[in-house]
Amino acid sequence: MMKYSRTTVALAIAGALALSSTLVACSSSDNASGDQGSTTLDPNTKVTLNVVGLLPGAKPEAQQALAQEVTDFQKEFPNITVKTHDYEWKATTFAADLAGGTLPTVFEIPFTDAKTLIANQQISDMQAYLNSLSYASNFNKNLLQYGQGSDGHVYAIPAKSIYAVGLHYNRDLFTKAGLDPNKPPTTWDEVRADAKAIAEKTGNAGFAQMAKDGTGGWQLTVDTYARGGRMEDGKKATLTNEQTKASLQFLKDLRWTDNSMGANFDYDWSSINQAFAAGKIGMYTSGQDVYTSLVQTNNIDPKTYGLTMIPLAGADSGVLGGGTLAAVSSKATNNEKAAAIKWIDAHYLRKYTNQDAATKQAQVQLASKQPVGTPELPIFSQQQYEQYQGWIKSLVNVPLDQMTTFTTKVYDAKLVNEPAVATQDVYKSLDPVVQAVLTNKDANIDQLLTDANAKAQRAIDAAG
Repeated sequence: MMKYSRTTVALAIAGALALSSTLVACSSSDNASGDQGSTTLDPNTKVTLNVVGLLPGAKPEAQQALAQEVTDFQKEFPNITVKTHDYEWKATTFAADLAGGTLPTVFEIPFTDAKTLIANQQISDMQAYLNSLSYASNFNKNLLQYGQGSDGHVYAIPAKSIYAVGLHYNRDLFTKAGLDPNKPPTTWDEVRADAKAIAEKTGNAGFAQMAKDGTGGWQLTVDTYARGGRMEDGKKATLTNEQTKASLQFLKDLRWTDNSMGANFDYDWSSINQAFAAGKIGMYTSGQDVYTSLVQTNNIDPKTYGLTMIPLAGADSGVLGGGTLAAVSSKATNNEKAAAIKWIDAHYLRKYTNQDAATKQAQVQLASKQPVGTPELPIFSQQQYEQYQGWIKSLVNVPLDQMTTFTTKVYDAKLVNEPAVATQDVYKSLDPVVQAVLTNKDANIDQLLTDANAKAQRAIDAAG
């Protein structure tokens, strides 16, 4: 396995790695979107900026913390009115929401989507506005390139959730099953054995897998990478690889031989988080940053939470990595874009480069009983991230001691980017495969993957 030091982990990730149309509001003095006007915002010009907020169903405390952020921002920029809107990115609805003009002016997208949106001229060129930030040149350039167009300009900005997928587990269910919660599984065989013990002794699902809205294919790709396989080779779909077959056989064994996956086989990202936080799932895989959402939206008991490395096996095994970009609608006016970069700075990024901003935001989160210190991977450099951690150390309320088998090992793992071409279509082609394996005892894995591979190849070809 190729090794990466703590100072190059972000390079490893990147090198390998919706509301009505009335949401877009502007003042009568705004320039038209295509004008080559000033990239600065006149402090006397009033702008209303619609931005993404929290996930639907976020707790009142989380809403309170966001509202305080907005209040502080508007004190700093009294000419900008910020309106937040609940938002959850979903592969099945995002394209329609964007085409229909129902997204806020500032919205979030995964790393995998920016190139297509840039090519389709659906998001704004933000390079000139980004240049106004003092730290614009400090971004990890290999992360920044995911939001760059063929002209070299930045259209979407690395903002948050730069993640590596980990194995999340319920410490309480481990204890009830007679397992040591301080010694989570390190191999897939151990995952299977622990899942069976949890199911037999607690009646809950020992292990669960996402299976719809593109998440089934996403997590099957995670499983494939962890065993050394890949879903694409250049512009060729490779879904029929032996590692994907082994991953599906693993799920089939848990489901039909061990009966350790419960009765729900239709989870997406939101619903699996909800079930896990409610104590109905012993283990599942997702980005290491999901703890924040589990607190804000699902009211998880921190004492029950554990995070460890996903098991890695095979010569080319690795951990899938990804992240979130902040983008601005192509319909935004120049004044809206100038306001947007100020919000992106204040809401997402300034805390990593400014001690006062870091501690202030952490204090707001702490006062509202929100997570402070959830593990992340660096947007800038490892040195910068460690400095940020030092600034907020006294305010951290996240149970980091229950995550050490992840945080102490992730920097030694090979981090692999998501499939580069037609990513979401490749994932969606695999959803029915995962669903079939979990709901049909006689599912033919080879045939399912052959069919899915043909569908994925058509999508890759269509993407050029």
